[in-house]
Order: sequence, then C-alpha cells, then structure tokens
Amino acid sequence: MYKRIRKQLNGMLGTESQPRGACSGEVHVPDFEPHRHIRLLTFNIQVGISTSSYHHYLTRSWQHFLPHRRRIENLDRIAGLLRGYDVVALQECDGGSLRSGYINQVQYLAEAAGIPYWYQQLNRNLGQLAQHSNGLLSRFRPLDVCEHRLPGLIPGRGAIIARYGAEDDPLVLVMMHLSLNKTAQQKQLGYIHELISQYQHVVLMGDMNNHAEELLSGTPLKEANLVPLPETAHSFPSWRPERALDHILVSPSLEIRRSEVVSYPMSDHLPIAMDIALPKGYLETF
Repeated sequence: MYKRIRKQLNGMLGTESQPRGACSGEVHVPDFEPHRHIRLLTFNIQVGISTSSYHHYLTRSWQHFLPHRRRIENLDRIAGLLRGYDVVALQECDGGSLRSGYINQVQYLAEAAGIPYWYQQLNRNLGQLAQHSNGLLSRFRPLDVCEHRLPGLIPGRGAIIARYGAEDDPLVLVMMHLSLNKTAQQKQLGYIHELISQYQHVVLMGDMNNHAEELLSGTPLKEANLVPLPETAHSFPSWRPERALDHILVSPSLEIRRSEVVSYPMSDHLPIAMDIALPKGYLETF
C-alpha cells in the first residue's frame, strides 16, 4: 500500500483527503515469541524533515506547515532503518495533514518497513495543518495497546503502552514524548510511574527531553529502579550530538545485550537502539 501512497504523493501534493485510521489491527501479526531477543528502536523523526544545521530550523521551518517532495524520500530512508527492528517507538509523526501530503506517516513507515502492526496516537489535532502524533510499530502481536494523555500546562503530549507475553506477568513497553518544561516533566513522569509500578518487566522509550541522570534521580522515576543507557549516548542534535535526550530505560530483570546511538542523521535527533533478552524464569512461563 505504501507504494500506492507514494505514487499519490508524487502525483499531487495538494489533494485533500481524510487522515487514515489509528491502528492497523492484528490480522497477520505473529504472536509474541518470548524465546527471542527483542530489537528495540526509538526515533524522533521530526515529521520527515532532514535537519543538519541549526540554521535549518529557520530555513526549513516552512516544512512543518507545507508539503515537500523530499519528505517522502526521507521516510523511505527511515523505513530502511526500521526494517532491522522488532518494536519501534516514533515521535513527531504526522497523522495525515497538508504538510505530509495527507499521509499517515506511522502507517506509511510500517508498511514500507514490512512491520505488520502499527498504532498511531494523535496528541495534537490542528486539522488540515498538522496531526501531531506518536507511533508504535511492532512485529509481534501485543496483548493490548492503550494510549494516555500526559498532564501539562499545554496539552498535546502522550504515551502509548503495549503489553506482550503473559497476562499475569507481561513485558510492558511505554513509548512517550515528554514536554520541554521541567515542571510538566515531573507531572508526566509521576503519571507514568503510577502506570508501571505494578509491573516487573518494563521498558520506557522515547524522546524525554532530559538527561538520564536527571530523569532517574530528580523525577518520580527514581523509584522505578530502571537501567539507563551510558552517559555518552548523545542523540541531539544529530549533526553534532551533545545531549542525551532520547532514551531506552529498562527494568533490571531485562538483560541488555546491546545498546547504541545509531548514526543515521535523517532528523534533528539520532535514533537509539537496544537489544534485550527476557529473564530465564520469565521464559519458563510460556
């Protein structure tokens, strides 16, 4: 289907249509395979805008409002990266407005990457101008997926929670995009901590707009006992990474087999990748 969408975009960028649905459904999505390690990726894609210098925030700012032919090429390149992962958290996607050529970017990336399950969370609906969204892409069938609106002075931040495996002891993945404001972050992470406090195997992933040391020592996450990436895992800005704003944080029960900042500058953020394995005791429940 993504080829048809791409042809449509190349043929006309101004034709209006309604944004696509929010979920691909679970048809043809394989069941969760707990014996395998899971390849995770989180990526703030900046609605498909390629940024390689601070001055691009000014010179390319119009692309946040209007369509651009190179955006679809950027999405295709991003999809090429996503093919190597099992579960992907996406931030700053467009759900189908003028600037994206009325393409649901979460759906497009899932289909272009050959990932059968996708879920789009619409966080800020500006009608035909913009459909600010988070996204989940998954090769496995989740037990369930739910979305949450995160608290804050300015609405428009959200989290997606996907549970996998055993109903009584699931693997819980939380995908989020936090506010820039530190007071709002405190409220948002307090809300998230309440959601995850009952679970043993948890992964938090996304653009958290803060460094791990502050997240795990100065916010409600200090009670969550999560393991961060190395302090050197800088993801922003993509052309000269100096700040660690994108994270994958995991419970101690999950074995980290590999983690890295992926050198793939297609946005103003670099993607973060991690391979995890479930504990032996957990696997014996299947």
